[in-house]
Amino acid sequence: MKQPSHSLLKTLAENLRHYRHQKGLSQEKLAEVCGYHRTYISDVERSKRNITLLGLETLAVALGVSASDLLIEREEKEKHDTLYY
Repeated sequence: MKQPSHSLLKTLAENLRHYRHQKGLSQEKLAEVCGYHRTYISDVERSKRNITLLGLETLAVALGVSASDLLIEREEKEKHDTLYY
């Protein structure tokens, strides 16, 4: 069986950090809003944790973005947004 790529975890980690900083939230504050422990957020931002879809949605709602925003490479998202807006 083919092993999964870790690039999706890396993309999630980068996007989570980006949107968290954009909102001016610390890891601790984001964790509090989501009902998670700060180390959980830290693990996701370091690509050390493979989160569930419900976890992904919880983070997205807390950050005011869509779940897909957390999974798509920001360069690709910026290209897409430029084309359609």
